[in-house]
Amino acid sequence: MTTFAELKLAEPIQRALAEEGYTQPTPIQAGSIPHLLEGRDLLGLAQTGTGKTAAFALPILNHLLLNPRPARPKGPRALVLAPTRELAAQIDDSFKAYARHMKLRHAVIFGGVGQGRQVEAMRRGVDVLTAAPGRLLDLVGQCHIDLSALEILVLDEADRMLDMGFVRDIKRIVALLPKERQTLLFSATMPKTIQDLAHSLLRNPAKVEVTPPSSTVDRIRQAVMFVEAENKKAATLLLVDNPKVVRAVVFTLMKHEANKVAEYLNKNGIVSEAIHGNKSQGARERAMSGFRNGTVKVLVATDIAARGIDVDDVSHVFNYDLPNVPESYVHRIGRTARAGRDGWAVSLCDPEQRAWLRDIEKTIGKPVAVVTDHPYHSEAAQHSTMRPPVLGGGGRGRGGPRNGQRGGGGRPPSSPGGGQRGNNRRSGTRRVA
Repeated sequence: MTTFAELKLAEPIQRALAEEGYTQPTPIQAGSIPHLLEGRDLLGLAQTGTGKTAAFALPILNHLLLNPRPARPKGPRALVLAPTRELAAQIDDSFKAYARHMKLRHAVIFGGVGQGRQVEAMRRGVDVLTAAPGRLLDLVGQCHIDLSALEILVLDEADRMLDMGFVRDIKRIVALLPKERQTLLFSATMPKTIQDLAHSLLRNPAKVEVTPPSSTVDRIRQAVMFVEAENKKAATLLLVDNPKVVRAVVFTLMKHEANKVAEYLNKNGIVSEAIHGNKSQGARERAMSGFRNGTVKVLVATDIAARGIDVDDVSHVFNYDLPNVPESYVHRIGRTARAGRDGWAVSLCDPEQRAWLRDIEKTIGKPVAVVTDHPYHSEAAQHSTMRPPVLGGGGRGRGGPRNGQRGGGGRPPSSPGGGQRGNNRRSGTRRVA
């Protein structure tokens, strides 16, 4: 078994890792770090929660230690691009932790907050800059950031950045960089768009692939409940009002729906917070802090906000709405069953989203178990052939009737059902384990 000591990282980094209690690298770290220490470009395929941040942060810090030079005003030596504010902040925190025994200038920049402190940090000079693409380009345009001498570029969660429409921003940023640089691209999935992006950015890259989507999905107990749209809030309350649901993420498609679901759960005694792009940075940070420390039981999130939810002990993921992009399902349920823990993922499917479920099952390579033993089961939703709506401005509308519709009616062990309130209580209903 490989240890961090065998990876030949510099002593200050080894000391920080020891203080964090880290002795053995994860597969993505063990596979990536040796290539990166040699200066190679890298294509890393791994899910969130597999240790990707350390896989690129540790070699970057090692490079800075072995090649010291003063931080240049406005010009970072390493740039990490991330799709969301939360993820960018977490990456910056990781650099700070791993560099505790070395002199490192680092900064994180994103929108939603004033730019004054970010501009001042860049004026003083930073070694490592972690940034969301939009604010980065804003500050470049204002001449507060100069990327002409960048040494290392990291694109983290590249598939999500493309899903969120950042492809043009990424191309604009890359056009500002020197051609002689080390480039790292990490992605959870490998659609053609990512293949094309990797081909355009990487030079003779090493490829490290761990925990492909199918094996990640296999570690999570999954179920689907067919319900009518008007019963989804009550069905969600049924699911989360359960002592075995310790910490849960509920996914909605729309921001306004996230607000409504959180409000409904709070009115019924479940402490919940909504997190999405319209929330201020302060509100998002308070919600995440409450979620991590356990004062908030349920985080109701949209896909765009969810990439910053990096919490190991999420016991359950509930899809209030199914995603209209199958790969997003894999990203969503990957919030649970992290760090070797068990996890549940339960989806509510209304008639309009029935075809999306078929696409998801095709992507993960197996059917999702159907649970019928609950008070909101809808035969119409289970056997619907309705075409799902195409959502304006986001994702790709999917659907239409398909052959080979699945039968259902069975239920998995410990199927999702308990914790009902008031008149919804019904004997014999089983709960999520």
